[in-house]
Amino acid sequence: MTAAPASQARSLGAFILLALIWGSTWLVIKDQISAVPAAWSVVWRFILAAAAMMLIAGFRGDRLRLSRREQGLAMAVGLFQFSINFQLVYRSEHYLTSGLVAVIFALMIVPNAVLARLALKSPISGRFIAGSAVALSGIAMLMVHEYRAAPQADGVLTGTLLVCGALLSVSVGNLLQATATARQVPVVSLMAWGMVWGVAASAIYAVITVGAPAIDLHPRYIAGIAYLALIGSAVTFPLYSQLIRDWGPGKAAYNGVAVPVVAMALSTVFEGYHWSALAIGGALLAMTGLLVALSGRRQTG
Repeated sequence: MTAAPASQARSLGAFILLALIWGSTWLVIKDQISAVPAAWSVVWRFILAAAAMMLIAGFRGDRLRLSRREQGLAMAVGLFQFSINFQLVYRSEHYLTSGLVAVIFALMIVPNAVLARLALKSPISGRFIAGSAVALSGIAMLMVHEYRAAPQADGVLTGTLLVCGALLSVSVGNLLQATATARQVPVVSLMAWGMVWGVAASAIYAVITVGAPAIDLHPRYIAGIAYLALIGSAVTFPLYSQLIRDWGPGKAAYNGVAVPVVAMALSTVFEGYHWSALAIGGALLAMTGLLVALSGRRQTG
């Protein structure tokens, strides 16, 4: 009788913690890309995160030896979840405020649900479609506000396209974690190996596009790397992966409603984000649409 409530409490606690941590990471990323090329900042973050995850797996007694099939899955997760996704996200914050990137990223529920429908035959309700359309309308209003306020309007489009590419990449990674093969691998072990492969992919990309490794030894940069790697990655990714297994890839995106609220609040305080009537309306519409969409998703799940 107590197993189900305990499981629900665990999932709810993970949801709240993820919202608070990930809501703050967007601002820290903004600070990181001002000191070191984004490509190398992603590498340093996940070298530390991968090492932490390996230690956690060892402490838990999780097996780290994966079969060839499982290692192939880890490689794919690493490429989409920990390399392409973050390379695009870091680049997008050159053009958009951290809070706005977080709001756009909340639309992850759409590709998550579509891919789950195509690959796992998960149903999509009319309410989910309607809510997603409302959320997209709100995002469009926010982008119009950003376009009007930006000194270089073409940068807004570039940033938006980068975030959309990251959305597709992370959704593929989420779907891979919901497969039968992924369910046979301990969560932390899969994340650890995924990060190792993600580091390899990102390092190759960084060398080709940026050149020799670059790092800033200033305490503020190092502290940011540590926060993103240990708190924003090693703590949160196992929690989120477990949510995917508990709720499915569509429902796990529930935290996408709370995260941008935290991120926009921090952006307002630390980045001086200017709220116009259009931006306020767009934010409210986006959050309302997400809530409607996710409630529709839950009904069909």
